Amino acid sequence: MPKAKLRSKASRYLYDRYIAGDPRREQEYQEELVNAEIARKIFDLRTKAGLTQLQLAAKVGTSKSAISRLEDADYEGHSLSMLKRIAEALDKRVEIRFVPVKRTG
Repeated sequence: MPKAKLRSKASRYLYDRYIAGDPRREQEYQEELVNAEIARKIFDLRTKAGLTQLQLAAKVGTSKSAISRLEDADYEGHSLSMLKRIAEALDKRVEIRFVPVKRTG
């Protein structure tokens, strides 16, 4: 993991001490980053559109609690179909990229 990704010395220290060098923990860390990024993007798109969770839920055809879960960084149940529905409700489209895995060692 490049140093530029971690903004503080404390984050770098914790990453180096508890994650770096352990392939299982590095994989889990990367998965959590993806979950957090998806949650943040949904939140940002919704708030930029000036919608509450309830309003977005109505546009998507789901519940406010479902939108709340999707905006939670700890949520792991993102489905492509739900992401497409959210994108459509916000006049966006989902774009998926496959990028190389950065391997150490």
